Amino acid sequence: VQTTATYDAGKDCFVLDSPTAGAEKNWISQGATADKAVVIADLRVGGKSYGAHGFLMDFRKGGKLVDGIEVGDMGRKTVGNDLDNAWIRFKNVTVPKSALLRKYCDVVDGQYVAKKKGIRPIEMIGQRLFSGRIAVAQAAVTFAQQLVKMTQQYSDNKACWTPGGDAPLSNVPQLRGLYKVAHQRLSDVMSFLQTLELKLGECLQGSTIPPIELVEAIAVGKVKGVETAIDVCFQLKQEVGSYALMGDTGFEQMDFLQCCKFAEGDSRILMQKMARDRMRAFKKSGSGDPKEVELCGKLAAAMSARGEGAWDEEWQTVYELAGVVCDRVAGKWAPSARL
Repeated sequence: VQTTATYDAGKDCFVLDSPTAGAEKNWISQGATADKAVVIADLRVGGKSYGAHGFLMDFRKGGKLVDGIEVGDMGRKTVGNDLDNAWIRFKNVTVPKSALLRKYCDVVDGQYVAKKKGIRPIEMIGQRLFSGRIAVAQAAVTFAQQLVKMTQQYSDNKACWTPGGDAPLSNVPQLRGLYKVAHQRLSDVMSFLQTLELKLGECLQGSTIPPIELVEAIAVGKVKGVETAIDVCFQLKQEVGSYALMGDTGFEQMDFLQCCKFAEGDSRILMQKMARDRMRAFKKSGSGDPKEVELCGKLAAAMSARGEGAWDEEWQTVYELAGVVCDRVAGKWAPSARL
């Protein structure tokens, strides 16, 4: 988080600022219309950074942007143009002290105060990101399930010539096999996501921080859900011939899955974190799943010989490690599922 919220002791307020292009907020839904916003910014008090915090502020008044806020459209997309996506820049925007979401922290007499030991405000706010990851993955799987259903209805009724007489396109062996596998894979991953939803719901309702095991499983669920949907839809597109080129078949909307891939935590970034977390655990004990230990050892040896840059050079091994972690975690939460 590079947008800053600096406490001004003289005026007893906060000043929001996006000092660089990298600090701008991108792909913000309703950014072109919202009157209120919760802005995540790096809180700075007395010259010290206290990390990401939330600030509830007026975004527009009377339909006009608050002074210092700049907004632009991200540009025309291949899908989803009915939803506005904005970039947002803050240029020394003053907000009252009351804008800080203060359930777990405050600024008192010019000093930062943590109200509950061991709880960072962003951890509580971040739970909404966890629910978003599950919801996005479920949306991707639902899209794939509907595309498979629509395509199968078409191929069931599409007569194809054979030496023994016309037969439905669905009887083509590879297509028939794909339908069977697709239904099972999508059903299994949806069940996995529903389990995660129930467990996270218990935390949200009880105002408790999700355990690390659940946080990791949600990241795996996001990756597995979206990547399974992408894989199924791509395979289906290759097997139904020219039908996939036609409008109103659903295939023209497949870039929706691209949106799901980067929304609420890009799949690649989540996998990078899985791999880094596994490497940290490996350095402490060197034990665990044999394949994970093997890959961690390979990465550790590469970095020992060539420095930190070897992590990027060995990117295929990094993602292979993350994939193995995904399989282990998914297997624990959904042991009978085909994921």
